[in-house]
Amino acid sequence: MLDFFTILTKGGIVLWSKTFARVTTYPVDDLIKEVLIEERAGETNYTKNSYNLKWTFANELDLIFVVAYQKILQLAYIEELLATVKKFFCDKFANFIRDTSRLHKYAFDDDFDSIRCSIEEKDAREQQNRRMKPRKFEETKKFKTTAEGNKKLDVKDFEKPSPNSIISEEEITRNIESIRSNGGPIKNRSGKGKKGTRSSSVLVNDSSDDKKPRKKVMRVWGDKLNKEEMEGLDYSNNANQNDDTNESVIRQQFVDENQLGRFQNGHYSVQDLGQDEEEEDEDEEVNVVANGNKDKGSSMFSFFKNITGQKVITEDDLALVLANMKEHLIKKNVAADISTHLCESVAKNLVGQKTGSFKTIKSTVKQAMEASLKRILTPKTSVDLLRDIGQSQAESRPYTICFVGVNGVGKSTNLSKTCFWLLQNGFKVLIAACDTFRSGAVEQLRVHVRNLNALGQNSIVELYERGYGKDAAGIAKDAINYGKSNKFDVVLIDTAGRMQDNEPLMRALSKLVSVNKPDKIIFVGEALVGNEAVDQLTKFNQALKDFSGLQNPRHIDGIILTKFDTIDDKVGAALSMAYTTGQPILFVGTGQTYTDLKNMRVSHIVQSLLKE
Repeated sequence: MLDFFTILTKGGIVLWSKTFARVTTYPVDDLIKEVLIEERAGETNYTKNSYNLKWTFANELDLIFVVAYQKILQLAYIEELLATVKKFFCDKFANFIRDTSRLHKYAFDDDFDSIRCSIEEKDAREQQNRRMKPRKFEETKKFKTTAEGNKKLDVKDFEKPSPNSIISEEEITRNIESIRSNGGPIKNRSGKGKKGTRSSSVLVNDSSDDKKPRKKVMRVWGDKLNKEEMEGLDYSNNANQNDDTNESVIRQQFVDENQLGRFQNGHYSVQDLGQDEEEEDEDEEVNVVANGNKDKGSSMFSFFKNITGQKVITEDDLALVLANMKEHLIKKNVAADISTHLCESVAKNLVGQKTGSFKTIKSTVKQAMEASLKRILTPKTSVDLLRDIGQSQAESRPYTICFVGVNGVGKSTNLSKTCFWLLQNGFKVLIAACDTFRSGAVEQLRVHVRNLNALGQNSIVELYERGYGKDAAGIAKDAINYGKSNKFDVVLIDTAGRMQDNEPLMRALSKLVSVNKPDKIIFVGEALVGNEAVDQLTKFNQALKDFSGLQNPRHIDGIILTKFDTIDDKVGAALSMAYTTGQPILFVGTGQTYTDLKNMRVSHIVQSLLKE
């Protein structure tokens, strides 16, 4: 029934493992990379390829117990197996695990087989009893709906039991004692089965015969503006500009000298976000001792036990602190679901550990949360675009970057900021105007190109446009071919904004990506959004996979967060987006000039999230 069972340390050392079937891939590596490192340990299971994985922690010994089986199977005894094996293994080999002076051999095969066979036999008997023995009327749902049942049943009978209360410590101890003494089968676990309830759907007819298509009314300017004044307002024509004075005016308006990055080793780097202040290592425990312990029921012994690091952390200790931490993260604009997952993951990693010397539970949780946030926000892949562009130059082809996102987030504006950064590094850039839907989109890029060329850079930027109403995928393909034949280093593809629920537009975006295969797909999102960020990223990623028609579909490779100067310390959207995709935040936009593109500093985001 099982494929394999593994016991390893949090440092990645495998202490014991057993394989029951031929394993073509080793999904534990993916579990570590995509779940444990990404602080998703609060989830109950993980599916990879044809495997379903479940795990549990023994934090007092820094161990992880992982079991894998085919995802088509429904095995109800996995949690009990993990809990029993964890207790048996920790009790038997605790001294070996703590002794790091030499290697130890963990002879656990026979014990594991005994535990597994006993629990599988027990589960088989329970299933047989459920099939053969009809339920009593008091155990059915109909009984709960009767007047008599409502009188006899307490409110707690309707509450769903928590997963942690399903397998009790007495039951695990009973299993282990039965195995050790070879005293026959394990006693059946008491419990009641539950039947699924059908969900009803209501169809609402929202159609209306009174709705009629509206005819667009053309704007009438009247006689207020003459022809010369109208031509003066047309900034899309370079002939209207004085090239002698345009450079200084545009540089003063669109380049902030104080926000310019620095040249180092021949490369231009944008400024880092925030100041380079030293991270404060807050130690709240001394203040807690000075102010006195607010827990009135604690004794003097428990007080000294807590501050000297002898306190073993339990779920009850963490409940209130994590509830406050969850509320704090939500106030910082972190999505509610992600706040819950983070707190659950931190709890699973702390239960069973001992507090450090002169550390309270609150400071321990804060320290663990800080480490978790840093792991999530730290890029897992290379963010060195300059190196990647250099590799494309060696292959005699342009490096292509596609900008995607919802309406109004600032894709074109931040595309121009990225272009300025590339021009500062001496690259020849081509901008492909693939937003053929929004009025003024092509003219907006035309003005940006004129301004960037007028700044007096050594490199050149050009605009590839075909007007409106054309196929965006075809324009992008022609632009890439044009860039290759004319020796452009980078092609920046601007796309039309679209809502994540608009299926026709998402299909068109997936087509553009599938046909042109850009080197980077950058999602441009607002720093103002909270829960909406999760929905946007999830659906954009899913659409690129579902509508691509490729065996190995593309996904979002990086994120640019715009309007970052409008949120103060409510930077939760950065965490929500990085947690959702696992992809890095490349830059953040902070203003209206070409120099207002910043590198995201992980320490700055973490400090802002944990700031009271």
